[in-house]
Amino acid sequence: MPNFRTLDDLPSDLDGNAALVRVDFNVPMKDGKVSDDTRLRAAIPTIKDLQARNAAVILLAHFGRPKGKPDPAQSLRPLLDPLSGLIGAPVQFCEDLKEPHLVTENVKGGEVLLLENLRFHPGEEKNDPAFVSTLAQCGDVWINDAFSAAHRAHASTEGLGHKLPAYAGRSMQAELEALEKALGKPVRPVVAIVGGAKVSTKLDLLENLIAKVQGLVIGGAMANTFLHAQGLGVGKSLVEKDLADTARRILAKAESSGCAIILPVDATVAYHFQANAPSQAYGVDAIPADGMMLDVGSQSVERVIGAIDDASTLVWNGPMGAFEMQPFDRGTVAVARHAAARTRAGKLISVAGGGDTVAALNAAGVADRFTYVSTAGGAFLEWMEGKALPGVEVLRQK
Repeated sequence: MPNFRTLDDLPSDLDGNAALVRVDFNVPMKDGKVSDDTRLRAAIPTIKDLQARNAAVILLAHFGRPKGKPDPAQSLRPLLDPLSGLIGAPVQFCEDLKEPHLVTENVKGGEVLLLENLRFHPGEEKNDPAFVSTLAQCGDVWINDAFSAAHRAHASTEGLGHKLPAYAGRSMQAELEALEKALGKPVRPVVAIVGGAKVSTKLDLLENLIAKVQGLVIGGAMANTFLHAQGLGVGKSLVEKDLADTARRILAKAESSGCAIILPVDATVAYHFQANAPSQAYGVDAIPADGMMLDVGSQSVERVIGAIDDASTLVWNGPMGAFEMQPFDRGTVAVARHAAARTRAGKLISVAGGGDTVAALNAAGVADRFTYVSTAGGAFLEWMEGKALPGVEVLRQK
């Protein structure tokens, strides 16, 4: 990663100096306890690395949307026990966001302290220079290890990068390296899969991808809008008819860019939007007027599999159909398992991201078989749209 400083660029001994580490601890909670510690685990490699360098580790995070004022229900205190268990040592805590340096200055090399939910302070989301300075007093270097928050220009996610020497943590580094392989400097040809419900939410994404990839698979209900734009009947399927002109423009732009658009040729059709509803396969030129396309059909799956076989790199955002309900998960599962097999065989670099995508890959049992699966949500989508992420840009070496 030549454009970013990482932990490898830090001295082997930080001699007790304090490292401010922005992490993503916005974890699921149930009955006041962490119900999924995936995001806590993601921070451990960076924490352990800094401990080994004799740094005082000060963790910065947010939880929920407390709107700039304290809310006991959204405190980070419940994270102390599970975090201590993962680290193997007690984690200290600081509630004071007005003068936190009075507490953090007592943290010794190798020790770890978690600062209270930064969004309890109004200056965090406003990226207020005064609050940035308050946080900067607590550390000597700043480590951004929260790619999922990198699309926000907040005090802890971007502001600190202008006050302290900035480095990418291990989780951030892994994400940036994976994204570079996917669209930055990919091994071509590149195929992208974009699914989901609405074209309107992914216009920027489609516009960016058709200029960068050689093949673009459009699935989910998004495909219905493109089929409608081509004059095909889509029955009672979810469709954005007012975007027909936009869809035609995207198709024309893709053709001029040399990007092959791959749309469904058949679909699994049902008459009720519910799990295990009776269904039947139809060609997209023969969709019943009272039917709903809820998944791609077997011929469409074979077309997508063929595109993956021809690709060296795959970028995936969004399911092929209503994967939350059987049997309408079949298309997504079949494509996911084929991509995983190609990846495992060393024939494909596969990078996927987005909430529904991660859920779909987990449901297919293949999330751990892709080259990289991003859980970053909004930040991953904005990166795919070609937008600059404030929390990443501030890390670039000047």
